[in-house]
Amino acid sequence: MKKRIFDPLGMTDTAFHCPEEKADRLASAYALNPADRKAMRMPSPPLSSFQDPKAHMGGGGLVSTMSDYMKFAMMLRNGGELNGARILSPRTVQYMASNHLPGGADLSEYGRPLFAETAMDGVGFGLSMSVTIDPAKAKVPGSVGDYGWGGAYSTIFTVDPVEDLVYMFFTQLLPSSAHPIRPQFKQMVFQALVD
Repeated sequence: MKKRIFDPLGMTDTAFHCPEEKADRLASAYALNPADRKAMRMPSPPLSSFQDPKAHMGGGGLVSTMSDYMKFAMMLRNGGELNGARILSPRTVQYMASNHLPGGADLSEYGRPLFAETAMDGVGFGLSMSVTIDPAKAKVPGSVGDYGWGGAYSTIFTVDPVEDLVYMFFTQLLPSSAHPIRPQFKQMVFQALVD
């Protein structure tokens, strides 16, 4: 991934572990206190953040910055290219961002309520990302065909091809379903749009 994605996009702060020389830049992580449901700072970053994993998984485990993640999201928005570096073809991005659930179903039919973006009416699933198929059913403003995903620590990125927009929000709160920040953030973004 470093050779084929991170380096061509200039994602210099993205890896499967945080190098020791960058440890002071790693954000603190928080978890919900089961007693009062308030966020409490975790005593130290997960040890896994500093160790290169035995296997690199495309579906998770990266340590990154908002700046690097924005480069990745902008590459998707631009149809697979950023600053002259072509990572994917436009058709591949379009295919990735299409709903692949059987019969055009949404996540409420197949998802489990483990994460804030799953088990939602009106939201399908593409190749590693959620895809809005019916904003009214989703009960969150958005465009048909907007897509993105969230991370374990309640992060989110969304690409909206209709509005030609990329937006993201990073927190460091476990679990990702601790607070419904993702739909709330999307609602705030759309309330701020003016023609």
